[in-house]
Amino acid sequence: MRENYEEYKSIIEDHLLDFIPNIDPLSSTLYESMKYSLMAGGKRLRPILLLSACEFAGGDAYIALPYACALEYIHTYSLIHDDLPAMDDDELRRGKPTNHVVYGDGIATLAGDGLLNTAFEIMFRDMFLHFDDPEALKQRIKAAHAIAKGAGVSGMVAGQVADIEAEDQQCSNELLEYIHLNKTGALIRVAVQAGLYLGGADDEMMRNMLSYADCLGLAFQIADDILDVEGSVDILGKNTGEDAEHNKLTYVAAHGMEQSRERLHELTEQACEHIADYYDNAEFFRNLVIKLENRTR
Repeated sequence: MRENYEEYKSIIEDHLLDFIPNIDPLSSTLYESMKYSLMAGGKRLRPILLLSACEFAGGDAYIALPYACALEYIHTYSLIHDDLPAMDDDELRRGKPTNHVVYGDGIATLAGDGLLNTAFEIMFRDMFLHFDDPEALKQRIKAAHAIAKGAGVSGMVAGQVADIEAEDQQCSNELLEYIHLNKTGALIRVAVQAGLYLGGADDEMMRNMLSYADCLGLAFQIADDILDVEGSVDILGKNTGEDAEHNKLTYVAAHGMEQSRERLHELTEQACEHIADYYDNAEFFRNLVIKLENRTR
């Protein structure tokens, strides 16, 4: 298993555009719009988690590559739609104008739709190659199903709806964590889950690693909430103060900065505890959650 985050990231960057199907020249704006957001940079956290989880379970990162790239397509679609005027109405993403600012609301919406549908095309295309190997096909079906569920009405979309409806409202901590675990955490959880399926993980590893992923996902969003208050626009590549401006339900708004930092550290420690039994084999995941706790972007 690789120990270097940047090595995994390089694999993703090198192959991210490989899976876009041929688009008719008459629809070339669609391709350009999809590519614009897909290649705008970012942490590539979710596909990296998928590749590393696959290797952690004993698989080959390259067999998981179609699913990792599909997941990044889904994540990118969600960002395009989040930035639209009807949603968060953001004009800056990763240091660049958001998709709808460049291409207009209609093309941006369709570019998101295109990325979402292409993600499933990628995964189905890979399944077609394994009809003669029932076990390999079963692993891929499980991975694709986990990704579909995490991105859909039982995961990310559900969290987005709850987030919209919670604006301007006093809400419980239970609802706050529901939003974070679904809107942000769901794709982080399924990144690990899908990678473990593709690597052939046993039930015990699946339980421990999914507990780790849940802590990581919630911690990641709390860190985002903190950065929206204290972060630098130049470093983040997006505008800060947006949550307060839109009266978003965030951990900082509900609990204050000190408690948010305490909860972030608590979740980081819990994530490490869930993988403690794997000793040095889990060093990548330990280092990752600690790094994300202290991130500035």
